[in-house]
Amino acid sequence: MEDKGRLEGKVAIITGAANGIGRATAILFAREGARMALADINEEGLKETYDLVRKEGGDAIMKVVDVSVEQQVKELFESAIKTFARVDILCNNAGIGGGVGKEEQVWKRVYEVNVLGAVYGIKYVGPHMQERKSGSIVNTASVAGIRAGAGGNAYSASKAALINLTKTVACDMGGFNVRVNSVCPGLIETGMTQRAFNYARESGKIHKMGYRCELRRYGLPEEVAHAILFLASDESSYITGQSLPVDGGNTCSLNLPGMKY
Repeated sequence: MEDKGRLEGKVAIITGAANGIGRATAILFAREGARMALADINEEGLKETYDLVRKEGGDAIMKVVDVSVEQQVKELFESAIKTFARVDILCNNAGIGGGVGKEEQVWKRVYEVNVLGAVYGIKYVGPHMQERKSGSIVNTASVAGIRAGAGGNAYSASKAALINLTKTVACDMGGFNVRVNSVCPGLIETGMTQRAFNYARESGKIHKMGYRCELRRYGLPEEVAHAILFLASDESSYITGQSLPVDGGNTCSLNLPGMKY
C-alpha cells in the first residue's frame, strides 16, 4: 500500500508564499499531498513558488493579495472555496519588517500587514472551519515577539500581538475543534533578512550570523516549514494556543552580549 502524505486530502491557504518561509512551506505541503491557494503581494515571486509547487506535483492556485486589504483576503478565501470546496489549513505567514522607525505610518503599515492580515484571514476562514468542526490555523510570529533585541519596535510589538492573538483565538475556537498555533522563527535567511545576509557575505562575516544562539548558526526556511507542517497536520491534534520558537535555542537563555563562550 502506498504511503499517503501527512496532508493528503487537505486544502491549505498560505499567505506570504513568494519567498522564504512561505515558499518552503508551500513546497513541503505539496510533497505531503496538500492542495493550496498561494497568495502574496509579490507577483513575480509568487509565480516562481507556484511553478515549484507544480513541479512537485502539487495542485494549487495563486492570487496576488495584499493581506492588509480586507476585501482581497475575502476574495482569496472565496477563490479557495470555489476551487477546492473547503479549507483545512490557514497559514498566516505574510509579514513585513519595520526597521527602527518610530513614525506613525511605519507602525500603521506594520500592524496592518502583520496583525490585521492575520485577523482578516481568521475572520473569513474561521467560520468555515467552525462549521466543519475541523481546521488548523498557523500564524508566523517571531522570537522578536517574545523578547527584545530581535527586531525593531513596531515589528516586535506586532509579533507580540500576533502571539497573543493566537492564544485568544485558540480559546474562541477550541470548542469547534479548530486549533490555532504559531511558530516563532529566529534568525532565518528570507527575503526580509536578505540584505543583512548579503552584507555578511560581502564583508566575510557570514560565520557570525546566528552565533549567539545555542546552536551557533542561523536557520533555514525549510526548518521553519517543518514546524509549520507539524502544527498544520493531525500529528499535533492535541496542541492549540501555543507559540513554538524555531530559533536554535535563542530564547532559552539570557543571550546577552558577552555571555557566550
